[in-house]
Amino acid sequence: MLKSFSTFKRECVYNITIGNFDGMHLAHQELFNRVRKDGAILFIESGKSNLTPNETRVKYTDIPCFSYDLEDIKNLSCIEFISKLQKDFKNLKKIIVGYDFKFGKNRSCSLEDLKEIFKGEVEIVNEIKLDDISIHSSLIRTLLENGNIMAVTKFLNREYKISGKKIKGQGIGKKELFPTINIETKNYLLPKSGVYITNTKIKNRIYKSITFLGHRTTLDGKFAIETHLIDTHLELNNGEVVGIIFLKRVRENAKFKDLQKLKEQIESDINGAREFFNSPN
Repeated sequence: MLKSFSTFKRECVYNITIGNFDGMHLAHQELFNRVRKDGAILFIESGKSNLTPNETRVKYTDIPCFSYDLEDIKNLSCIEFISKLQKDFKNLKKIIVGYDFKFGKNRSCSLEDLKEIFKGEVEIVNEIKLDDISIHSSLIRTLLENGNIMAVTKFLNREYKISGKKIKGQGIGKKELFPTINIETKNYLLPKSGVYITNTKIKNRIYKSITFLGHRTTLDGKFAIETHLIDTHLELNNGEVVGIIFLKRVRENAKFKDLQKLKEQIESDINGAREFFNSPN
């Protein structure tokens, strides 16, 4: 089944780019730059997108977006897939894909098959590199899992963001440490455990923040995502949507011998974040 994320009508689509596009990163953007005003993006929903899960991808483009569920098309032959594509987009004249694009059952169909079966124009975008490194979603996932936020930002061409809902915390932070907003998120790939300088987005406002994610080794050992708004205090209801935008990794997760030592370290983290935000860059 074809799903639409836009009011743009299918019959108005004359050119299209196809892919999973998890991350909507620099290499993907090169494909999007080739899409004309009468074009669209077609996502193949594999259920494995975790840099930009589900419908979050549409937030990073102004181009009309549609999607196929992989389960609906994975057994189609090369000819059947192109036939479906042309049935759903009756005026399709051009397909834009990356150099490593494959399609059809078991990804058995090549670019040469695409050119032979599709009677319109096929534009192939060559490998995109930055600093002589080929840009792929798998590369960005690895960098994220290693906590290399600066590199993630570079290859995405934007800061990495997750979104979740506010949940009830332990209450220890507000009483004995520093108040935090506890967040529960699903589907996103999380950065390596540790402390990060972040921006926190709440109701379309951005707040400077410091964020911890990982197991609370000094306290109860449970996994948590907690963000502290610097020089700001908000009372949020459980369930309110909170976005975390990662800017810089500060340090590893650590276990402290008591709450006072933990408080001193958090205070140091917050002061370091203030210096970061006040720096002229």
